[in-house]
Amino acid sequence: MTDAPLLEVRNLTRRYKLPRQSLLRAPPVLTALEGAAFSLCAGETLGVVGESGSGKSTLARLIMAFERPDEGEVLFQRRDLHGLSSGELRRLRRGFQMVFQDPFGSLNPRRRIGWSIAEPLRASGETEHLGYRVAEALTQVGLHSADAGKYPHEFSGGQRQRIAIARAIITRPALLVADEAVSALDVSIQAQILNLLMDLQDDLGLGMVFISHDLAVVGSVCDRVLVLQHGKTLESGAALDVLRAPKHPYTKTLLKAAGVRP
Repeated sequence: MTDAPLLEVRNLTRRYKLPRQSLLRAPPVLTALEGAAFSLCAGETLGVVGESGSGKSTLARLIMAFERPDEGEVLFQRRDLHGLSSGELRRLRRGFQMVFQDPFGSLNPRRRIGWSIAEPLRASGETEHLGYRVAEALTQVGLHSADAGKYPHEFSGGQRQRIAIARAIITRPALLVADEAVSALDVSIQAQILNLLMDLQDDLGLGMVFISHDLAVVGSVCDRVLVLQHGKTLESGAALDVLRAPKHPYTKTLLKAAGVRP
């Protein structure tokens, strides 16, 4: 790991207006994320954990610059993502990619997977050697180059998640955001995908933001942990410290739900 942060999140806040309940009143506002802050170095994994509605996915969307924050900054390689033009952001986006919870939903069922895996390269204007790059990415995730000619329905759930990871790493990014990337898989397949992510991190030097509702999973792959509830950071620290000596009652509840005893 290097001393210079790969990713810096500073005082990140996101609010949403809810449907108006009365013509005479202003629409209510939901604060989905409030004051989130952390840094991440190359080769490091930060786990973001919390129940549904805690702000985890909102944080992921802001890091990926899919949405703009109401307050705060997201700096990737010292550049404020939300201060860039659309062209600058498109060029920089090849350096940070996302793995979603539902790989089947993120793959076009009418397209062969080779086409889908190459999509981030086409989006960033890299159109040379697509076949080679697709074959390389498939091999890196434990599949075969010939699989590029198949359709998503021809693969199991675990294989489709490998395909989604191949698409995420084909641009050779520095940062990977994994949003509940193993939660839809059974336990044995979860372990395989987690091992794959850790192997890729070692091979490629990836920084990773790993988002999950399961502290046991987070504790097995992450260096540090950030615990969210209702958009607020309740606790953060080294993964072993949080697992062994949680300070907040909510963290203790999450550990109990995951079957982990401090």
